[in-house]
Amino acid sequence: MSTLRVTAEILTIHDHPDADALELAQVGLYRAVVAKGAYRTGDAAVYIPEQAVLPDELIEELGLTGRLAGARANRVKAVRLRGQLSQGIVCRPKALADVDLRQAALDGTDFAERLGITKWVPPVPPTMSGDVEPAADLLPWVDIENIQRFPDIFAPGEAVVLTEKVHGSACLLTYVAGEDRVYVSSKGFGAKSLALKEDPRNLYWRAVRRYGVPEAAARLARRLGARRVGVFGEVYGSGVQDLSYGADARRDDGLGYAVFDVSAEIDGEVRWLDAASLLSGELPLVPRLWEGPYDADRVLAVASGRETVSGRELHLREGVVIRPATERHSPLTGTRAIAKAVSPAYLTRKGGTEYE
Repeated sequence: MSTLRVTAEILTIHDHPDADALELAQVGLYRAVVAKGAYRTGDAAVYIPEQAVLPDELIEELGLTGRLAGARANRVKAVRLRGQLSQGIVCRPKALADVDLRQAALDGTDFAERLGITKWVPPVPPTMSGDVEPAADLLPWVDIENIQRFPDIFAPGEAVVLTEKVHGSACLLTYVAGEDRVYVSSKGFGAKSLALKEDPRNLYWRAVRRYGVPEAAARLARRLGARRVGVFGEVYGSGVQDLSYGADARRDDGLGYAVFDVSAEIDGEVRWLDAASLLSGELPLVPRLWEGPYDADRVLAVASGRETVSGRELHLREGVVIRPATERHSPLTGTRAIAKAVSPAYLTRKGGTEYE
């Protein structure tokens, strides 16, 4: 999940190929449909990203009453308008009439709080919840930004790896070597340093026991000489999300699980490691789709298509996760260099679920 920031941006305006009264305002690699003539290339305006939840008064001001997503019609979601994908909202709210938006764009000012905009939090089904306990030793997952919002996370030509982004539910497991202790958590609980108490009905505990993840993490800790090892996997199948990849999470023998990342604390330092080189043959892994020099157009092309998790191309692909071939820090995001690209078909599919 990416962080929510509502910022002023310098726009590039493009013609809408199928509508005389509309244009496309570009922010990063995103494009949002706007009224023709409302903005010119070089203008500054506020960009409200997908998954933002807007207050009623702002929705009314923008003329979007009843037109947004969610039960309360207040959530920004990607849509197609006259055949063109529109991601996010470009606007100039009255509450910021006294703000120099061009300077705010240069400063990177975040207007979310001032505008009363919050981030949408996916619901947690009962099978993914349960009793929790404090877990200070839990190794957390990190927010992943969308490459379309931050296309400069990677340098052109930098060696990168693209893995398939699986539409399931993220399962965090931490093995603590000195205590021979296992913590299991979800992305949401993990962000609060909380772990789920073991329960045979819980989706995450069912998955890690079914695939022997604690034992694999313990073996890896011994190999690396690590105090802690984190194994991050996606649990998927019918009963988890709308894309099932041919798996059925309602049965233990049909439950899908695939590792997408590994971290380890070695000599007091937490490092992110290549899951494929460490756990191939030990645990199921997310498919590796492409390796080569970074090119934004190539990344967006690979993000679309059919899924490869099942090996049968059963449905559309959610997208890809982009990592550098050599793990590094990103000064742009202030954390590790990692990003995602999401398929337009996934964003605009009908009847999709977005649970935690």
